[in-house]
Amino acid sequence: MRPEKSGVVAEIQQKVQKSPYVLVVDFTGMNIEEFAELRKRLDTAGATLHVVKNTFLRKALKGESLPELEDHLKGQSAMVYGASDVAAAAKVLKTFAAEFERPKVKVGILDRAVLDQPSIYALADLPAREVLLAQLLGLISQPASTLARLINTPAAQLAQVLKAKSEKGD
Repeated sequence: MRPEKSGVVAEIQQKVQKSPYVLVVDFTGMNIEEFAELRKRLDTAGATLHVVKNTFLRKALKGESLPELEDHLKGQSAMVYGASDVAAAAKVLKTFAAEFERPKVKVGILDRAVLDQPSIYALADLPAREVLLAQLLGLISQPASTLARLINTPAAQLAQVLKAKSEKGD
């Protein structure tokens, strides 16, 4: 491989190493304005869109010991990657595709597992990370608050009975 090509593959490998996910989309038919708008929306979600040559992406994934996407890397491809929330990037792709009918999501890799288009769209339907963390915290704290309420209930009932008895004058 020529040095400039191996440099491009190394650059793609670096981006893949730093990201917990890679989503591959087919941007066929998108004009410059749509592409710029998609990049802007992905940027607000903490993700980046990078046009790649299929052979370079194949070699980069193979060099990182990631699953091969041989069957999915056809046509014009761009990869979406980011440092954190895959659900936010998937949500942007899903809403953008619904709005403009492109790009078509081909495949993705999340924690070394291959994701098909329905799985990526299912990720898009998840609540935001902060909402999920709040729900988890609520589930964790619920047993403790229930236990405290159960412990306090007999004492409160006893106090109510004593109060009622003293008001009755017996």
